[in-house]
Formats: sequence, structure tokens, C-alpha cells
Amino acid sequence: MNTDAVRENVQDYYGRVLARSADLQTNACCATGAPPARIARLLENVHPDVLDRFYGCGFPFPEALEGATVVDLGCGTGRDVFVLSQLVGPTGHVHGVDMTAEQLDVARQTLDWHMERFGYSTPNVTLHQGYIEDLSAIADASVDVVVSNCVVNLSPFKDRVMAEIARILKPGGEFYFSDVFADRRLPDAIAFDPILHAECLGGAMYEADFLSLARRTGFPDPRQVSRGAITIQNPEIEARVGAARFTSVTLRLLKLAGLDEQCEDYGQIAVYRGTLPTGALFHLDDHHTFEAGRPERVCGNTAAMLTDTRFAPHFDVVGDKRVHYGIFDCGPTMAAAVYATGAETASCC
Repeated sequence: MNTDAVRENVQDYYGRVLARSADLQTNACCATGAPPARIARLLENVHPDVLDRFYGCGFPFPEALEGATVVDLGCGTGRDVFVLSQLVGPTGHVHGVDMTAEQLDVARQTLDWHMERFGYSTPNVTLHQGYIEDLSAIADASVDVVVSNCVVNLSPFKDRVMAEIARILKPGGEFYFSDVFADRRLPDAIAFDPILHAECLGGAMYEADFLSLARRTGFPDPRQVSRGAITIQNPEIEARVGAARFTSVTLRLLKLAGLDEQCEDYGQIAVYRGTLPTGALFHLDDHHTFEAGRPERVCGNTAAMLTDTRFAPHFDVVGDKRVHYGIFDCGPTMAAAVYATGAETASCC
């Protein structure tokens, strides 16, 4: 398939072939595990027609979103958009971008219903039909957070997607997303198979290649939040992919300049104030958990992630980078060792 054929195939599959989530032939585009309790409550406010046509592989809802400007890439019928609408509140704004008219029609038809349910006098959601490789409707450095749920893999131009994300994010902004990754570079027979591509397998990048792309694009220290194995229960599709294995991964990419290439020790200590909606615990990534009031030694990069981003009001960080003590053994924080994050989760769909 050429580029146009890839897009047309995906649009047709999600716009006309799939009538509901249950029509998927694999669980690649299906969220792993149960949603966090704070998200489960918000999902109860989402219209059934939206929930019935949801295709995603995770729960990409980061913390500290109140009042933020957020962009959801590949928003589909709007499930995540309407959860984010509640998280940013009436003073924030959510932009949903999708190329499939049939999916966006569902979101538009339920927009007023959701705003009334949330108690908002003015809508805080704008829906755009377009490609995620071209976000020209959104200004440079105007967005706090970009999210995406099992969509980047569908794009034939992942380098352009990443460049556009970096362009619209403010300094200190974040790309927080869930997607499908492969354990190897896939041959064309898999990558351009129409069904495998539409089912979020064919377009999955080799994870190491994606992390290299992220670093080149302006996200020098990608952090894994969680991951879960994808099981293919369709024998025909399993035979097509052969020995390749796929994983659903949630990543936190922060747009920060001046980070070290590896974890370096500057003698810095971070203390979480306990002021985020997650309560007494905050999980930055799969090995950095912070408990309210407990001092944790952190590397220079982690310190920057807590002080030069929207997380700054929620942390006290002692020390700076004037004195260097060598390499930092960036193992689990003390709180992470006590409160396991459950980063390895099984896929259930």
C-alpha cells in the first residue's frame, strides 16, 4: 500500500467496517486492564454511543490537567476527549483531531449532551477533521499536553507526527500516550497488510526505533509508565504476524531542553507535596513513585521533570546542577519499592 492507500484503508476500516469495539479482530486496539479509579468515575459520564465505538490500547490521562490546553490525536468518537474535558475543567480546553468523518460525527452529535452533563455553560471542546501529521490548525507552543491512544502506529509519517507534536507543545509540555510497539522491524508483508495495519499491528514501530525518533525530535528522556503484552486470539492473524510480538506501552515524553543523555547525580532531592488528584502517591513513570512528604534522591533529568513542567507547584526540589557527583543509579525510588506500580499488566479485552 502507498501512503494514500494506507490512509484510505484506515478510514474505511474505522468509518465503515467497524460498527462497534467488539468488531475488532485482535485486542491490540483495546485498553489494557481496568482504568484508574479517578478515570472510571469520569467514564460514567460519557455517552454510551461514544463508548460503544472506542478503539484504544490504554488510558492516557496524565495528572495536573486542570486549566490546561490538551490535544487528543486520533480522537475518534471522543471517549478520551470527553474524559479530558472533565479533567481540564471549564477553564481548560481540549482539541480532538481525527481524519474519519464517521467517527467525528458521533463526537459532534453528543457534544452538547456532554457539556450539559458536565455543567459547562460554554463548550471546552473543539473537534477538527484532519491528519495527525498536519496540526496547522493549532499554533506553535500553545499546548500544555498532547495525548494519543493507539493512533500513532496508524500513521505512515510518524516522523512528521512527532515533529508536529514538538512544534505545538510549550516548553515543558508533555506528550503522554499509549500505543502498540513491536519487538522487531516488521517486513512489508506485515507492515502493509490491510487488516494487520488497521488492527494496529502492521504500523507498530520497533520500540527502539521509536525511542530514537523521540530523542531526535526534542524528547531526550522518554519515560515508560506501563506496558502490557498483546495477545492475538485470531489464529489467521497470528499466523500472518509469525514470530513478531507486540506490546501496548504508555509513555511520558517531556519537551525539556538541556537534559543529560543519561542519569547524572547532582545531589538533588525531591519531596512530593501530596497535592495532585492522585493523592498521597504520584507515579512519574514505572520506577519513579513519590509519596507525599517522603524525600527521594533524584537524577538531574528527573529533577527537571518536576521543576520545569506543570508539576512544579506539587514538588519541592532541593539542590541544583552546580556540583556533579557522577553517574546516577536511576533505580526505583523508595516509594516505588514499597508501592509497586503494576507496570507489567496483562491485556484483557
